[in-house]
Amino acid sequence: MGIRHIDSGECQRALEQQAAICQPSELATPPAAEEYAEDCYYSTSTNCSDTTSNDSDIDFSDLEEEERRSFFSFEDDLDEDCTSPDFWGEPDQVISIEPFSAVSGPQHSLGDDADTRDYFRILFPDSLFEHMVEQTNNYALYRQRRSGKSDPHWHPTDVREMKAYVGLNILMGINQLPDTGMYWASDIFIGNAGFKKTMTARRFEKLTQYLQLCDRESEPVRGERGYDGLFKIRPLLDVVENTMWDAYTPNRCLTIDKCAIVMKGRFSPTQYMPSKPLRKGLTVWMLCDSRSGYCHRAKIYVGKPGEDEAAASLGYRVVTSLVRGLEGQYHHLFMDSFFTSVPLLQRLLRDGLYACGPTQPGRKGYPEVLRPRNVGKLSQGEFYQCQHGEGENDSMDSSCLSFGVPRPLPLLLYQENMRGVDLCDQLRECYQVGRPCKKWWRYFLWFYVNLCIVNAYIILRESRGGTPPAGFNGKVCWMDESCPCNPKERMTTELRYVCDCY
Repeated sequence: MGIRHIDSGECQRALEQQAAICQPSELATPPAAEEYAEDCYYSTSTNCSDTTSNDSDIDFSDLEEEERRSFFSFEDDLDEDCTSPDFWGEPDQVISIEPFSAVSGPQHSLGDDADTRDYFRILFPDSLFEHMVEQTNNYALYRQRRSGKSDPHWHPTDVREMKAYVGLNILMGINQLPDTGMYWASDIFIGNAGFKKTMTARRFEKLTQYLQLCDRESEPVRGERGYDGLFKIRPLLDVVENTMWDAYTPNRCLTIDKCAIVMKGRFSPTQYMPSKPLRKGLTVWMLCDSRSGYCHRAKIYVGKPGEDEAAASLGYRVVTSLVRGLEGQYHHLFMDSFFTSVPLLQRLLRDGLYACGPTQPGRKGYPEVLRPRNVGKLSQGEFYQCQHGEGENDSMDSSCLSFGVPRPLPLLLYQENMRGVDLCDQLRECYQVGRPCKKWWRYFLWFYVNLCIVNAYIILRESRGGTPPAGFNGKVCWMDESCPCNPKERMTTELRYVCDCY
């Protein structure tokens, strides 16, 4: 992963003489690195942890078989035999880091009088609500034809009602009750007057029953030509993926990592991860901004690849698909050991992208000189490094993590910038959207609605000159540093505007 742009000229010259950790963008520094790292742009964050595990946060329980098959299938992406003893050498070559000069940040034409719903519409446009209305009405008729009898409690919905329905689902995450029917309870201490005024409980149940995003009558079955495992949410993905990418031009430093979605229904790609707090869930790979947590792109894991994809490992395919469109802009990518490999980093370097991340000794290209049996026992703060190429940016460090002693700059940069997906998760987890159900695709629907709310809030905050949350400690407001309110309370206020029941 590439290192970030360094503001200090002296720091830049010092960094260019060092070897980058792992691959293109990870510069290794001498023991005095922390002294001048304070002058670097990377070290300005207030949310940088000094201790970060080098272990992958991804469970390999049902992916390790595929990874074993494809660890050694990148010959086409290697410039030469990376297993050769001559491939890696001493880190004595000057490294040149191309500057990042692309225009980045929110891209919209909204004025100062725009409210939060206007920002939400940038990412979740009215055309998507219209599509949901059309498919929901069609599906209701389809179900009634199949059953041979009409539903006396159903009548066609419209955009106004669909927006209100989505708004109520969002508000259910803010005002959480054990059962959906309790929102319409007659007890004044339990029932919600706003819900009762918006629609009846039966109408809410009918909209939930017939809610649909696709044309179910034309859905291909497994084995047919054109079969798509994500057919039920494909219209949503086609719209939201484009709006998220267009609404915010990526900044220099980006994070690639995994997030999990809690699920109680049946879906074959659901993963069981006994070592994780979330033991069963759906996997989504995300490309997020390292500073703000804005999610630029998400890729849903749908199981093992087909024969045409068997040539590349899962991590390799995920990274190359997430960064498509960033080639030649010299972004700096930060990823964990599940993704990082020498072939991938060489591919990214050729595409004009820098990358940084820990890797696994079993990956092809891992330097023999850095294997534990060759390195031996390291003293506190000691590390080894090696470099590939003359005047190129390929280099690796042996892992080291110690307290009270200088650390390599690549490690500092990784700890500071490998956080974008975590920031996005923290914002999403403020208040969940939707209710548990047995239909897997609805978990993705509410996931993307929640993601659009978070992204809209980030765009709104940056457009109005707000600063990122300072460590989410609840003492600094995102929009007004003089306001002592909790960030979650602020987000509740913003969500209430988004979820206004029209």
